[in-house]
Amino acid sequence: MKEFLGKDFLLDSATASELYYGYAEKMPIYDFHCHLNPREIYEDKQYRSLTEVWLAGDHYKWRLLREFGVDERYITGDASDEEKFREYARVMPYAIGNPIYSWTHLELRRFFGIEDVLTPETADKIYAEANEKLKTLTARQLIKMSNVRGICTTDDPVDSLEYHIMIEQDPDFDVKVRPSFRPDKAMKIDQATFLPWIADLEKAVGYPVPNFATLKKALLQRAYFFDAVGCVVSDHGLDTFEYLPSTEEECEVIFAKALRSEALTADEVEKYKGALLIYLGKVYNELGWAQQYHIGALRNNSERCFKLLGPDTGYDAINDQNFAPKLSAVLSELDKTGELPKTVLYCLNPRDNETLAALMNCFQGGTPGKIQFGSGWWFNDQKDGMQRQMETLMQVGLISQFVGMLTDSRSFLSYTRHEYFRRILCSKLGALIEGGEYPADLEFVGKIVEDICYNNAMRYFAK
Repeated sequence: MKEFLGKDFLLDSATASELYYGYAEKMPIYDFHCHLNPREIYEDKQYRSLTEVWLAGDHYKWRLLREFGVDERYITGDASDEEKFREYARVMPYAIGNPIYSWTHLELRRFFGIEDVLTPETADKIYAEANEKLKTLTARQLIKMSNVRGICTTDDPVDSLEYHIMIEQDPDFDVKVRPSFRPDKAMKIDQATFLPWIADLEKAVGYPVPNFATLKKALLQRAYFFDAVGCVVSDHGLDTFEYLPSTEEECEVIFAKALRSEALTADEVEKYKGALLIYLGKVYNELGWAQQYHIGALRNNSERCFKLLGPDTGYDAINDQNFAPKLSAVLSELDKTGELPKTVLYCLNPRDNETLAALMNCFQGGTPGKIQFGSGWWFNDQKDGMQRQMETLMQVGLISQFVGMLTDSRSFLSYTRHEYFRRILCSKLGALIEGGEYPADLEFVGKIVEDICYNNAMRYFAK
């Protein structure tokens, strides 16, 4: 029986341990997709309690609390920090097998040096010890403790990026904090948020956006601004992948209808979204950026709770749309003119792993791993999901070219997920060696491990 979270946690062999401790553990982190708040980094935020830094905004944890029957007052409501933490501690012993159980205790150990198991009986002691430690820990210190070298936040094209600019000018902080260009609100022409967002875009660029041509001009201007601030990657949340071929004239008509608040047909929406996705792909290619496609979320499933709490509060799930032909058409349209940028493809539905892994290799060339099958995302960034993603990538492509793990989190404590990922990676590769499927050249395989953990991402997102 292994020790709980002991030295060989998730490491299934001596070879896996050697790969992890000899190569993976020491590597820095390049967090190329996350939802950290750049203002908190600039201001070097001091957190009032473990609840604030740990539970606020973490809808992974909120979902478990709700499933256990915890009242919403102790999740997103007006209960005190202490009360919310005690409820979380009450649920934890019942989270057996859930990755949050491992992440919770990894975070307690790595950031706070607390090895106690979180239970209702230990809750007050752990809360007091962690809060005392937080008196000497800030956002920047949490980043540095995790050996993070680069961060790409998630930012709307209309954002001012003022905090990114100030962080870059701060000589006391040497971690690169770059914006990512996420134009989801520009894409969602069929949503109520579209016209208010167009008004925000007009303020950002300083002129009216009365037509589709001007929209493209304005987005290009904002992309240039992001590029000047250090952006190297875009991101698209493509919950349903929509694309139909269109002409410029059709898009002008569709955009004009949207400005008049007229209802759009499903085909019109798909034509607009497809045209904008292809246009932006060409912009990213011109700028030397990579683009990310996050495919397959089914969001805001509880209308009642969406009205009460808004988006990103734990009511999202996995979609089951068939998207391969439309994704292929978009990639092919960009590829045929030589304007397909580096692209990372993520699927939320694990049944689509082989689809993405096979499709990516239809568009490779010029750059090592130009098209990537991204790491297990959201509901898949747990042991089984990571193993399946790695296995698929090994079977269909080259895991050696993989850009590895990202945090995709709003919490500065989530960097232990990289340790979780790295241990699983080393076990996966170690099993091949232990099973006689690959030579026991640990120095060479160790180099592959180092590349996946950090080096590949550094090269891939460089300009």
